[in-house]
Amino acid sequence: MANAECKKLPLDALWRARTAKFADFAGYDMPIQFEGLIAEHNWTREHAGLFDVSHMGPCFVALADAGRGLEGDAAHKKLAALIERLAPADIQGLKPGQVRYTTLLNEEGAILDDLMIARAPGGDARGGLYVVVNAGCKIADWALMAEKMGREALVERADDRCLLALQGPRAAQVAAAHIDASLAEMAFMHLRRLDHPQYGELAITRSGYTGEDGYEILVLAEHATALAEALLGNPEVKPIGLGARDSLRLEAGLCLYGHDLDATTSPIEADLAWTIQKRRREAGDFPGAKRILREWDLGPARKRVGIRPNDRAPAREGVEIMKDGKSVGVVTSGGFSPTLNGPISMGYVETAHATPGHTVDLMVRGVPRAATIVPMPFVPHRYYRAKKA
Repeated sequence: MANAECKKLPLDALWRARTAKFADFAGYDMPIQFEGLIAEHNWTREHAGLFDVSHMGPCFVALADAGRGLEGDAAHKKLAALIERLAPADIQGLKPGQVRYTTLLNEEGAILDDLMIARAPGGDARGGLYVVVNAGCKIADWALMAEKMGREALVERADDRCLLALQGPRAAQVAAAHIDASLAEMAFMHLRRLDHPQYGELAITRSGYTGEDGYEILVLAEHATALAEALLGNPEVKPIGLGARDSLRLEAGLCLYGHDLDATTSPIEADLAWTIQKRRREAGDFPGAKRILREWDLGPARKRVGIRPNDRAPAREGVEIMKDGKSVGVVTSGGFSPTLNGPISMGYVETAHATPGHTVDLMVRGVPRAATIVPMPFVPHRYYRAKKA
């Protein structure tokens, strides 16, 4: 049943013709399941799944005054320096079309959101960036970006468009057949802008949040139904709900903001040190650098880890992690892994207990159940890597 208080996706009618299983997520009425979580999860691992992620916060950021004559690298560096006031990644170092995963930080070095930032492929006189933030944070994120960048840059919201994620080992084959043949060889974590004769203006990144190869495709709402129906018309593609998206990202060891990341967590605690490139570490010019660089050098008090329960009982968010009768951490995400046919979790534990192979107890319904700290991802990533010449 439709939730009158929730926002509707641009493709709401298309999904309602295929399922009645909707739920509120981040203020949007989202399809949760079509055939069932396990079937959808396995289909994505074996074929290609189409996810509607239009609740997310895509936007375009550009210099407000065309950079006062700046072009190319100079325009990009000026704009990138503005957004680096908020994020610890090396955005100035992005090559045309390159995408980088990073975080927005507060002054204490804690994570306000995680996001993708892409440099325009080329030809943008204002050094444009394509940015995608999380659904539940987007209004606050855009306000913060506007505040910190001031009048020097403009943020153009694009959440009135449709954002589709095509994920799975057959995604490239499908995208090449129905959108553009060149997408098959597009580099991982890169952006392309297309003016398509059927689907209009498209922004496509080779990325996703399932651990599989795939694309995220931003399309104008008026062309979204035609594009989605064309993709779904391919026998390799099925619609996938939010439930399987969560189980897929958990197997891939990927964080969900508001659960595995929040405004108390640093990138070092979250095992995201790799998102802070050398130039930024050496400059120490990002919010909360004092805390983050201290944790980089000395180690954090706690760390995000993978956890495999030793029996079949799943340990979900909020389950306390114990060692020798003492609380040493908490589960932040957990559930059943269809690929591994068993329960998996991730959470934070005191660093002394974070080494893979270390054993802990999970307090599931008040009963301690044995578990083992394990490396992540639980299921290996299968992102596209171009063949070397």
